[in-house]
Amino acid sequence: MIPDKVRAAAAEHPYPLLFATVSGAHLYGFPSADSDWDLRGVHILPFEQIAGLGPMKETVELTQKDEIELDLVTHDVKKFMTLLLRPNGYVLEQLLSPIVVRSTPEHAELKELAQGCLTKHHVHHYLGFADNQWRLFSKEESPRMKPLLYTFRVLLTGIHLMREAEIEASLIRLNELYPLPFISDLIARKQEGTEQQVLGHDEIAFYEQEFASLRSRLATESDTTLLPESPSSGAALNDLLIRIRRSTL
Repeated sequence: MIPDKVRAAAAEHPYPLLFATVSGAHLYGFPSADSDWDLRGVHILPFEQIAGLGPMKETVELTQKDEIELDLVTHDVKKFMTLLLRPNGYVLEQLLSPIVVRSTPEHAELKELAQGCLTKHHVHHYLGFADNQWRLFSKEESPRMKPLLYTFRVLLTGIHLMREAEIEASLIRLNELYPLPFISDLIARKQEGTEQQVLGHDEIAFYEQEFASLRSRLATESDTTLLPESPSSGAALNDLLIRIRRSTL
């Protein structure tokens, strides 16, 4: 259930929203009781900002720490579309998140065009993300469960994308498709604990082997994927952007 504070943050955004969705641990399927809420989306700048000499507010960021913690980030529609045309899995996950706070008909159009943004080069996003999370995890004096779960989540999302040409960000669903017995245990331990739940040092060697195995599997899947070299939705995204801009006149 989406808290009222999260819905209020979307309603009070300074610009019209094309969409707002929930990302982070709530999307990935392993929030702790004290996890913050990651709200992501796309806003539409007014004509005056687009055409004038002043700075454009391409990105809006807001952090709230009340009874719940909220992290909001939205991009102007042109910037978001530009990111979609790059091998950036993160923005695709935001766009296609099933936890929707605000939607519009243009959001639905954008989701339809997402399929044409998928390419084999998205493997670099998921390999790089996983490497960064593993590096963070392995350097911690008290290794936390969160970066470890993020590591396995992005590797499995990447594997599924290369195999099925589909974005799936829920680690629970991914573990149903590609069963790994330890994943359910890790999720349960994090959900029963706190956001900063830690692991024992005696567990690290096991997870290092699993990381290496999944990383290798993702690289292999990318060698045989049927995903195209480049996106095909560029022209359609351009047409949609022009229609959205005209609506602000």
